[in-house]
Amino acid sequence: MVKVLNEENFEAEVMGEGKAALVDFYADWCGPCKMMAPVVEELSEEYKEKAVFGKVNVDENPSLAQKYGVMSIPTFVVLKDGQVAGKAMGAIDKKELEEKLDAVL
Repeated sequence: MVKVLNEENFEAEVMGEGKAALVDFYADWCGPCKMMAPVVEELSEEYKEKAVFGKVNVDENPSLAQKYGVMSIPTFVVLKDGQVAGKAMGAIDKKELEEKLDAVL
């Protein structure tokens, strides 16, 4: 399951000791973001015991986008123990996201 994240719940959901997370920064009007949504959902099921998955609407949460250096969307940020451990931009294949996640697990 991919959790909807915002400035209020972001830290509680994805930050913390021992947590690994993949955060999808997107916008509703973004075509490539819509293409990637099912891939992220699929990964969230495959990795549900190992990592937290979330998505941040950059139009509604610009300060989070700025904090994580999101310049284009979709941007995927991998966090481990609250720190950025990996980043990928654009419509990428599932394998690349798996590799980024596996690197922190």
